[in-house]
Amino acid sequence: MKKVLIANRGEIARRVIRTLKKMNIKSVAVYSDADQNAPHVKEADESVHLGASPSSESYLRQDKIIDACKAFNVDAVHPGYGFLSENADFARKLKAAGVILIGPSPDSMEVMGDKLKAKQAVKDFGVPLVPGVDEAITDVKAAKAIAKDIGYPVLIKASAGGGGKGMRLVHGEEEFEEQMQMAQNEAMSSFSDDAVFIEKFVTKPRHIEIQVFADNHGNMVHLFERECSVQRRHQKVVEEAPSAVLTQKMRDEMGAAALAVCKACNYSGAGTVEFLLDASLDFYFLEMNTRLQVEHPVTEKISGVDLVEWQIRVARGEKLPLRQEDLAIHGHAIEVRVYAEDARSGFTPDIGTLNKYRRPSGPNVRVDDAFEEGMEIPIYYDPMLAKLVVWGTDRQTCIENTIHAIDDYQISGVSTTLDFGKFVLQHPSFRSGDFDTNFIQKYLPDATLLHQELKEEGEALEAWSPGLNPGMKAPDFFKFSATSFGLNIIAVYQKQKKMIPNENKIIFSG
Repeated sequence: MKKVLIANRGEIARRVIRTLKKMNIKSVAVYSDADQNAPHVKEADESVHLGASPSSESYLRQDKIIDACKAFNVDAVHPGYGFLSENADFARKLKAAGVILIGPSPDSMEVMGDKLKAKQAVKDFGVPLVPGVDEAITDVKAAKAIAKDIGYPVLIKASAGGGGKGMRLVHGEEEFEEQMQMAQNEAMSSFSDDAVFIEKFVTKPRHIEIQVFADNHGNMVHLFERECSVQRRHQKVVEEAPSAVLTQKMRDEMGAAALAVCKACNYSGAGTVEFLLDASLDFYFLEMNTRLQVEHPVTEKISGVDLVEWQIRVARGEKLPLRQEDLAIHGHAIEVRVYAEDARSGFTPDIGTLNKYRRPSGPNVRVDDAFEEGMEIPIYYDPMLAKLVVWGTDRQTCIENTIHAIDDYQISGVSTTLDFGKFVLQHPSFRSGDFDTNFIQKYLPDATLLHQELKEEGEALEAWSPGLNPGMKAPDFFKFSATSFGLNIIAVYQKQKKMIPNENKIIFSG
């Protein structure tokens, strides 16, 4: 393998390039109009322009990426995460073009990409499942009867996709029909598939995931767990490894279950098996992500393994470098995701220019990012600026090290979640290890969504909007912007309405 194209952008593209350089493999970056001056483009050996800024016109264009592979004589593609990383159709097209995908087989992607198929595949391998049904439900009356039999509260979940889309928590029969319709509508909109299933809602759930690796020679290992329970909108904000609550016995049991999931789908490469841990510390299979995870650096910190290097070695047909008995946990690691978001306003995205951007440093500090001082934050993609990853000899030391790193991180020009990360790390619930996925709902003070203020401040918006786009009334402008850019319109409105600098820090109290 002499040349690899990274079918992605931002910090993950830069992270893959670093390992490629270490392995003396040439890199090819792809980019959109918005990313033409991005660091990952400058750091790659070669680069190719894909198209306009929206991902549908650039990073999701399978045809253009495959054409680039042919034009640049690429041996393999690393998909990163997001975009096409779990797209079986893309994987098959690459294979047909004679290009290696640094990832699992398309068949594995398809099985684990469908929650119903995944549950059906693993149930014969002794993997614990949340009580519920493992078949698609479309009839509301039948679904309501199933929910009553399982017992409320229940979760209605889209079979395809993830990220919390097409998911509804139902507390009682009186709201079931409405919530099921909303779940199906969102699933169809997000995944072009309205199939849903029903399962028991796990009270006080913790989100624990196991990093797994398998080669094409029958070898497989797990690289221990990550605790990912601090979430907003069902997406992770703070992650750590190892978990504060797992005993060695539980770790071994969850690791064995995760490897059973690999066997169930004949898996190869890097993957993550996600579990729910209930209040009694019983665990249940949730799903498998057939790619590298955003939070993979905490596993690298505690294991000493370069997971991207392992991905490349497996894709080249090599055996796993280590056996299970060779792996051990060393210290503790925490990742704080740094989003361009305002936690005080329901984590609404922010936009602007990075007037100041100074990374923290130190022997135990790692920053994976995609921005430099003076760069604009594009509105087209995920608002994550960076991942702050910190190591310590033990959990409490790691927490303190991470707080110091947050204090040393200097960002102005946009609101960020750095102060929220500090709030989490200082909170007694997190420090004790006694927390679950409801952390934000329980403890974040005054997290009122900005759109709740729009009714009271509509006149201000209408007065402002003509200055930005003459002749366009506020409601039209808002509709246009929300359709085009999602939540980022909230950020635009917030900045323009309040006309305040974003150097102000968020002050949280517990």
